[in-house]
Amino acid sequence: MAIATESQQEQVQAATTDAVAAAAAAVGRKVVDEVSGWLRVFDDGTVDRTWTGPPEALPLMQPVPAYAEPRDGHTLHDLPGEPNLRVYLPEVAAGRRLPVIVQLHGGGFCISHPSWLMYHHFYARLACAIPAVVVAVELPLAPERRLPAHIDTSVDALRRLRSIALSDAAALGDPAAELLRTAADFSRVFLIGDSSGGNLVHLVGARVGEDGADSWAPLRVAGGIPLHPGFVRATRSKSELEPRPDSVFFTLDMLDKFLAMALPEGATKDHPYTCPMGPNAPPLESVPLPPLLVAVAEHDLIRDTNLEYCDALRAAGKDVEVLVNRGMGHSFYLNKYAVDMDPATGERTRELVDAIKSFVDRH
Repeated sequence: MAIATESQQEQVQAATTDAVAAAAAAVGRKVVDEVSGWLRVFDDGTVDRTWTGPPEALPLMQPVPAYAEPRDGHTLHDLPGEPNLRVYLPEVAAGRRLPVIVQLHGGGFCISHPSWLMYHHFYARLACAIPAVVVAVELPLAPERRLPAHIDTSVDALRRLRSIALSDAAALGDPAAELLRTAADFSRVFLIGDSSGGNLVHLVGARVGEDGADSWAPLRVAGGIPLHPGFVRATRSKSELEPRPDSVFFTLDMLDKFLAMALPEGATKDHPYTCPMGPNAPPLESVPLPPLLVAVAEHDLIRDTNLEYCDALRAAGKDVEVLVNRGMGHSFYLNKYAVDMDPATGERTRELVDAIKSFVDRH
């Protein structure tokens, strides 16, 4: 993994201080479950998400504050509410309505936040490249809130966007919401999700489809873009068993433990939330999905089940395009330092942005 260097020393020192403080606070409590580096669950039900892994990874998890003054061709606004939203608005000609990209962040349903640098650098770039209004949704986290809480919150985000679309400036009472209302073409909403967020693209797209277009007008989900979705089976796939270099961002231990914490009590990875192509899920022929662009990383642990999902969609007659990210691992495009410093990662990220732009332009 490419990393930041001397400019990150203060952040690394702060992380160490936070980890020490968290350890002190944990005195008297017993750790009953742990995902190395990412979280610890205590016997009193509390969860500590202080990062304790390699300090060089910490800068990617730093929150980026909102800014109303343009930077690199866009502004960034926070919309507190149910749920909290973060809005990227590219600078475009006045009066031009832009498609809306609703981002559902990854993290195995258990960690991460849409304000993190790893998301910011990619979705700010995407907003300007398309151009589109990007709306990032703050999702609940397991194990405190298990699925389907993440699905419900994602649907609530769409309901909030619909409410903004139907409101006038006086009713909104928030300048950022008014900027969103006047910039967005709510008839062209695209769901995009990283990793476990890719699962939500499928699940939320299906939920909206089941409701019918009249229930959502003027908002319309025009497409879905799962990026390396967390689709798996209870039995290991061949790609899960292939030897790979260590990664702090995606391991079999993370995959197993996060899903055990996030799925409904007693469920296995064959649950429809994580295996929509399996026998426990509704037949894909009956699932009302929008057109999909699915990105699959060639060196992803869950490559094989991602490809199985794509094959099942095709067999069900769904409108699906597949982009294979050659030579890349899971969510490679979120590692800003690799994107900036490694030519291959930078080129694959450019290809991904171009493919997303093309898909949005055609829908």
